[in-house]
Amino acid sequence: MTALSPKALGALCAVLAVVFFSANDVAIKSLSDGYALHQVVLIRSFIGLAFILALIAPLTDGFAIARTKRLKMHLLRGGFVVFANLTFFLALAAMPLAEAVAIFFISPLVITIFSVLFLGEKVGPRRWAAIALGFAGVLIMVRPGTAAFQPASVLPLVSATCYAAMHVMTRRIGGTESAATMAFYIQIVFIIVCTAMGLTVGWGQFADQSDPSLAFLLRAWDWPQMADMPVFVVIGAGTAFAGYLISQAYRVTEASFVAPFEYLALPMAVVWGMVVFDEFPVLADYLGMALIMAAGLFMLWRDAQKPPAGLQRPLRR
Repeated sequence: MTALSPKALGALCAVLAVVFFSANDVAIKSLSDGYALHQVVLIRSFIGLAFILALIAPLTDGFAIARTKRLKMHLLRGGFVVFANLTFFLALAAMPLAEAVAIFFISPLVITIFSVLFLGEKVGPRRWAAIALGFAGVLIMVRPGTAAFQPASVLPLVSATCYAAMHVMTRRIGGTESAATMAFYIQIVFIIVCTAMGLTVGWGQFADQSDPSLAFLLRAWDWPQMADMPVFVVIGAGTAFAGYLISQAYRVTEASFVAPFEYLALPMAVVWGMVVFDEFPVLADYLGMALIMAAGLFMLWRDAQKPPAGLQRPLRR
């Protein structure tokens, strides 16, 4: 049997990772009306950590993945990841899947802005124009000041901003810390934060909320139904495998080749929304998605023209 070329392997890993991440979004949205968010994410994190320790660690540095001299940086980075995830999942409880995913894809543009502000990188007029185009797409989808506006649409923007901050930190510590170590500590921070949230609000004392996002956040913990256990396993295992696959994709070939495959998440979200949740985007949504996707892909193309210190990937949850 002929071995796959590095580009073919990278593309395959990236596509499979997107499938797993997309399935994770669908599963969490499907659970959002029956469980508390921090309970769902806590169970997901325990399952994901188990897969990291059982399958990924043996393929890398074993249990040495827990060794680090930059624990504070890992915890701070993990905090950004946790907040990015929680705000995105809260958005899923209140708005269509495709809209939330599309707005989150503003993250490459926010990363570029943060790179200018915090890393001293230079951005030319064409990339500033792409940033403006992407934010115009967000405005078209969010439609502030109109009857179609919903406050939950701000949550993916917050999520994208937190993800961008995480990405900047990754570039600061990525030279000394392995991907497996960073993945390990992200799960640890998830477990710490979600356990603290459960002990604080998991009793349901604030559960009487009419807003879907607040209800998802403040709902009392409930023992998982047996029928839902496969969904929890999909969430946990899918996240662990997706993280490993996307790391493999970026390891075996160029980031500029792999990153565009992650944009498959957007059409997949549209299809999932239609088939699973009976959500059909309107014309303005498609226009906004097109502008956001065009801006992000242009940024990736421009990044491929410069030395490899720039933007690496547009989406990682």
